Amino acid sequence: MKSRDWWNQKKKNLTGACLAHALHDGYTDALYVFLPVWQAQFGLSYAALAIMRALYSGTMGGLQIPAERALRGLSPRAALILSTVLALTGLLIMAAPFGFAGLCVGLVVAGIGSSIQHPCGSMLVTASYGSASRQPLGIYNFSGDLGKAALPALVALLLPILGWQPVLVVMAVLGIALSVALMPLAPAAPITRTATRGTASGQGRGGFGILTTIGALDTATRMGYLLFLPFLIHGQGGDTATVGLALAVLFIGGAFGKATCGRLGERLGVVGSVMVTEAASALLIVATLFTSLTPTLILLPLLGVVLNGTSSVLYGTVPELADGDTGRAFAVFYTSVIGSGGLAPILYGAIADHSTQTTGVLASAATAALIVPLVLTLRPHLNASGAQPRGRAGVSRHRMLRWIGQGRQ
Repeated sequence: MKSRDWWNQKKKNLTGACLAHALHDGYTDALYVFLPVWQAQFGLSYAALAIMRALYSGTMGGLQIPAERALRGLSPRAALILSTVLALTGLLIMAAPFGFAGLCVGLVVAGIGSSIQHPCGSMLVTASYGSASRQPLGIYNFSGDLGKAALPALVALLLPILGWQPVLVVMAVLGIALSVALMPLAPAAPITRTATRGTASGQGRGGFGILTTIGALDTATRMGYLLFLPFLIHGQGGDTATVGLALAVLFIGGAFGKATCGRLGERLGVVGSVMVTEAASALLIVATLFTSLTPTLILLPLLGVVLNGTSSVLYGTVPELADGDTGRAFAVFYTSVIGSGGLAPILYGAIADHSTQTTGVLASAATAALIVPLVLTLRPHLNASGAQPRGRAGVSRHRMLRWIGQGRQ
């Protein structure tokens, strides 16, 4: 009975973390649907839009490490509910009749809330499953893409009916519902943290630095392309609903990419799978510049597979290359990738403002191509930590360990 209760609690922990991740990632990417509306209402340039969005993503990324340190004494339940309440409060401030200044303040408050969720949710999953956390972390990462697919589509459907401010209120109501749902799911006791070490030879720190850099560039590619996607769809004749559809199919492809790229990683290893996905991302981004609306919508799910799927491979490697506290490693990793996601679109937006939108999109494709040679420098560190492609024997060992773990549960 005790073993069954322990297993049920692990599933509850994972469910709570996944629900929080889905909603917060949905909040993050639903903002893209609002960009054309805010541009028209406030007369903003591409760079100004990117700066405004960076108020959210930059705050979320920059506060990952401080939030992880400051809230260590809180239980996962308290931390996840606090993060959600702050995020939904930010949305309500944005929806209030405070004009452009209120919109900016609300973005910062919402970013503060979401900065708490990522390290807390990741650490909850890692602490719950221990050394068998790679697959649950993949599920956690996958849940974020479900939110990215669902919430932008919902926003796009509601915008023509309600207007952007009431839609933000609807999003805040979803946050209230999540806060209530977390009460029976997330544990009420603080997590007991254990230190982990990536490699015996001390190579974990160097490898983790390279991994974090690759993660930042991968996120820069994705966020840069997402900045231009609504305008690309409008330029091809699509309306607001079509923009929501485009984002939805892109993120649905990204969710499928989590499973696809995970299996690809088992066959090719981290280096091989990242090289394939980043090269494909660069080619498909360029392809969408030369297609009409319907072919673009057809290409977007495939682009989502490689554009979002890479992050699952990188994210699952963090515990293996972490040199020290795994919770801190996740916070550092998220700081890098989310900070990059906030700053890179400003650069791409400035490039587009001083040239063309096409040049800005090509810059995001070039960033993906840059990762291909960079990931080769990660190979020695992965070999040292054992994160190599599995051959026939490796797969057998993996399955055997999984069976043993299931038997213990």
